[in-house]
Amino acid sequence: MLGLLGKKLGMTSIFNDDGRQIAATVLEVGPCFVTALRTPEKNGYSAVQLGWRAVPDRKLSKAALGHLKKSSAPALRHLKEFRTESLEGLEVGQQVKVDNFEPGDFLDVQGVSVGRGFQGVVKRHRFKGAQTMSHGTKMGREPGSVGSKAGGAGCRKKTMKGKRMPGHMGSEVVTIQNLKVLKVDAENNLLVVSGAVPGAEDQCLVIRASLKKGTARNWKIAGDKVKASETSAEAAPSKSKPEDSEEKS
Repeated sequence: MLGLLGKKLGMTSIFNDDGRQIAATVLEVGPCFVTALRTPEKNGYSAVQLGWRAVPDRKLSKAALGHLKKSSAPALRHLKEFRTESLEGLEVGQQVKVDNFEPGDFLDVQGVSVGRGFQGVVKRHRFKGAQTMSHGTKMGREPGSVGSKAGGAGCRKKTMKGKRMPGHMGSEVVTIQNLKVLKVDAENNLLVVSGAVPGAEDQCLVIRASLKKGTARNWKIAGDKVKASETSAEAAPSKSKPEDSEEKS
């Protein structure tokens, strides 16, 4: 199964061939580094570990830097394993880009939903609340009864597990399935999918081929291996040296 890492840039709208307006999300996907390979002979399963988003070395532990050094990859913030049926053409240190996906493909996008803090039952569980038009009520947005007193004195009284009650909302891992790929911009590492994806902007997303509607396809490799020094040099801002002053006469 193909998969990459990326982030959400924002939402827009696109008109399809029929003239209908479709809500779409723009994602920046990859390029991802192949940091490790898992083989059935050595690990018991087949998978590829990808890394994404270069960061300064000081933001990673020495153990993480040592692991990435084996693959000649720069310091990467996010690492993720993707189960895959075939490892053909994949080598540690290579790059995979957004061109692994094509327009018309269906994807599953996973991310952490936006946190909403502590919320009541009306917002958290979509309770209807007290609907009174002719007179007032003391219930309003309250959850109502949460436990049972049946059985008389001495019987066990408790709130059942799984009872829908007020509590923390959001900040959960959410997967949106079967999002259709509308456009692919391989030069700028951009991917446009229909609908919305979970999470806020600039947050790491896991983008996989759809589990239900995915298409079996081999990995596409982006050229030769890239050394960590070359990538870090590109990521670091260039500091222009001041021009030499005129020689003293």
